[in-house]
Amino acid sequence: MLKKLVLFDIDGTLLTMSTINRSVLVDALKMVYGTAGTADTHNFAGKMDSNIIYEVLQSVGLDENCIADKFEKAKQTYIDMFRTHAKPSDVSLMAGIRELLDELSGRSELMLGLLTGNFEASGRHKLLLPEINHYFPFGAFADDGLSRNELPAVAVEKAYQLTGIKFINHDIIIIGDTEHDIACARVLNAKSIAVATGNYSTEELMQHNPHVLYENLSRTDVVLGEILRSSIN
Repeated sequence: MLKKLVLFDIDGTLLTMSTINRSVLVDALKMVYGTAGTADTHNFAGKMDSNIIYEVLQSVGLDENCIADKFEKAKQTYIDMFRTHAKPSDVSLMAGIRELLDELSGRSELMLGLLTGNFEASGRHKLLLPEINHYFPFGAFADDGLSRNELPAVAVEKAYQLTGIKFINHDIIIIGDTEHDIACARVLNAKSIAVATGNYSTEELMQHNPHVLYENLSRTDVVLGEILRSSIN
C-alpha cells in the first residue's frame, strides 16, 4: 500500500540544462514582446516560468497588463521553440539520479511525482530527453498556480485523484535544490530534502532549515532510508 508521496524538482535537482533553456526564452520573448528584458542574466533558480517572464519584462518597464495580453502567446512560443531546439546532448542527469529513480519506482509503498516551476510541456520535454519522464505519472507545474507555494496542495490533490489516498505532513517528501523547495515543504508540513546540486551551496541551503541536506543524491541507500523514515528530526 502506498505510504509516501515523493515530489521532485527538475532543474538543478534531477538534471541540468545547457544554455538552450535561457537562449530559447530570450528568443521567444523578443519575438512576442520585442524585448527579452533581463532574461539574459536573471536568476531562474527555483522560480516559476510564468513568474520569470513577468519579472524579466517588468524590470525594463513593461507593465503587467501589457505582459498579460501576450503571455499565452509567449508561453506557447517558448514551449514550441524549446521542443524544437533542445536535444539530448543539452541535458545532464545529476549524479545518482537514474539509480535513485530506479530504486524508488520499484517500491510499492512510494509514489513519485514532480513539483516544479517549469511549464508542464517544456518540463516534460526536459525529462523525455534523458528518458526519465516515465518515472513521474503526474506533477504540479507552473501552469497549476500563480506562486510556487500553491503547488504542494495541487500535487497532493492530483495524487489523491490518482490513488484515492490523501497524503499529509511528513508522508510527503519534497526534494529540491533551492530555498523555494524548502519553503514549499513547509506549506504542508512536509519533509524537505535539500540537495546542493544547483546554484545554492550547502551553507546557503542550511540557512533555510531543510529537514535533510545532501551534497548530491548519489548515495541511493542513504536517500531511500531517509525517504522511508517515519519521523522528522
